[in-house]
Parts: sequence; C-alpha cells; structure tokens
Amino acid sequence: MYNKRQLDLQHADDKRRLMALLTQFELTFSEDTVDYTAGIFDGEELIATASLSGRVFRNIAISPDYQGQGLTHQLIEMLEAEAARRDITGFQIFTKPAKVPVFEHAGFSCVAVAEPYAALLEKGTPSLEDFLAHVKGIVGAPKGAVRGSIVMNCNPFTRGHRALVEYTSQHCDDVVLFVVQEDRSLFPFADRLELVRQGVQDLGNVHVVSGGEYIISNATFPTYFIKGTEALDAQTKLDATVFAERIAPALGINVRYVGEEPTDNTTNAYNTALGKVLPMNDMDFRIIPRKQEGGSIISASKVRAALAEDNWARVEEFVPPTTLAYLRSEKGAQVIAKIKAHFNK
Repeated sequence: MYNKRQLDLQHADDKRRLMALLTQFELTFSEDTVDYTAGIFDGEELIATASLSGRVFRNIAISPDYQGQGLTHQLIEMLEAEAARRDITGFQIFTKPAKVPVFEHAGFSCVAVAEPYAALLEKGTPSLEDFLAHVKGIVGAPKGAVRGSIVMNCNPFTRGHRALVEYTSQHCDDVVLFVVQEDRSLFPFADRLELVRQGVQDLGNVHVVSGGEYIISNATFPTYFIKGTEALDAQTKLDATVFAERIAPALGINVRYVGEEPTDNTTNAYNTALGKVLPMNDMDFRIIPRKQEGGSIISASKVRAALAEDNWARVEEFVPPTTLAYLRSEKGAQVIAKIKAHFNK
C-alpha cells in the first residue's frame, strides 16, 4: 500500500523529491502558480505527483517503474478532492496528446489537440460550451459577413490598444474584443475590463467580453505569464488551436487582428502560431503596425515604466483620457504603488 499526502514545498526533502521526479519528464515547476501538490510515496520515495493551479491539473508525473498501476487516477482523485474543498467544480488538464485517452478514461473531455505538442481536456462546470453560450448571449449573431476579433491584456489600456480596435472596427461589420481574464497583471482584471469598455464605448460595433478560461489562460497559455519557459511552442499552438477550432466557429468569427510585436519574444511566438493555425481553419489573420507617439511605439510596459518614474507627461501621451482618469483615482494610486514596488525590486 502506497502512502498519499500533500507535499510541503517549504520542506527541503519534499521539494528535492518533487524536482527530481519532474526533471525525469522535463516538466517545469513554479511555486508561485501552484495552490496544492499531491504526492504518492513508496516508503520514502516519491513515485507520483500532480499539482493544482486554480482549476488546472498540471505537472502530472509517475515514476517509470510504477506506471500502469492506476496511480494517475489516484492523483486525479486527490486533486479533485482538494478542488472540491476549495469549491471548484470544473477542472482542466494540459497534457501531451498521447495521454489524452488516459484522462478521457477518467471522465475528461478533449477540448483541443495541438500536435505534436499538447492537448487540453476538461471536466465538470463551467465548461467551454458554458463559456461560449455566455459570450453568445452578449454578442449575438454576426452583424454581417465579416466578424473580427481581438484579444488584449491591456495592462493598462493605451492609445495603441485604441488604435488597433479602431482599425478593426472600421474593417469589420462587428468585433468581439476579448480581455484576458487571468489575474496575473499589475492592473486587476475587473479594472482592465472596465478600462477597455470605457475606452471603446463610442465604437458601436465592438463587443467587449472576458476571455474566460480558454483564451490566454493558465490552462491554454501559462507561458504568457511565465516568460521564457521551454513550453512556449506547445502553449502558443494550443491556445491558437482552441480559438480557431472551437471558439471562432461557435461565435461566427472569421478574422483575427493583432498588433505587430517588435520586442516581446512570447507575444511574437504567439503571433507566429496564430499565423500558422488560423489560415488552416479558414480564418484570416491580420497583423497591424503599432501606433507611435513622438517616434516611440506605444506599449503598456512603457506606460508602467513612466508611472514608476512619475513621468506623467509621458503617461498622458500614451493613454486615452479614460485611462488617465483611472490612473489619477484612488484605485489607480493603489496600482501605481504596486508598479513602483515591482520596478524597485
């Protein structure tokens, strides 16, 4: 009989055993994104592990000598029990395509597969179909032959973001603008969503909605938030595949717009993946030049840097009046304090 328990990541022996097992499978690990880690032991040896990150099951690994003994199902049971304790009723798994049948046997449904890299599966509620039904209730049917889409994080919303939305609005009958829901940016999701809504409210054919758990999320694209990990190709292609195969057809989206990215490798890789995957699914893909101000490309990172330096003249150049009003508010002051702390680390 094997022993099962939560791993204490503050304990040196548990941490060492965990990293040794994950290294065998070339799995990366970040304590900052993990809420709970399960372990199965044979005596003092860690033979199987899996972690819970929000509603995502990740880092599932079983020592080669112990595979085929049903340990995957035991790990899933441990994670589901912990998730239930946290009032989480729906789960997602990011795994390799070859492992899809294993998790389907455990009651998961496959959302998308990005060969040869990765697959996303889910179980429980809310599901992808629930998400799509919610978005359909907001955006309705397409208003014409061309329904465009944009995905933005907006940390915060800038004049550059506004320029991309304006361009898309002018070239489409209507636009579905997804704001990344994952709350790992310095500006909280609720504030980012409201800033986008305020910033485009005069554009009558733009629908602003949350990107939910299926667009640049902890399940589809954790590398977006954890820069530089080697899973970048897998996650960019998976996120693009979920959008192209499941989200866009359900909502009648047939073209996606992005801003060109001259500096950020992660966003560049994401745009490259979109450029490959979307045309394969009968979608157009358009990259639009970034807006410049005073010879400098406008970016949210430059806005944050200016805020950290109290350079309000530069901030005013880069953000629309709605964002500027927020930044001068009490809420904005709290975020600016976090930005300064982040820059002064």
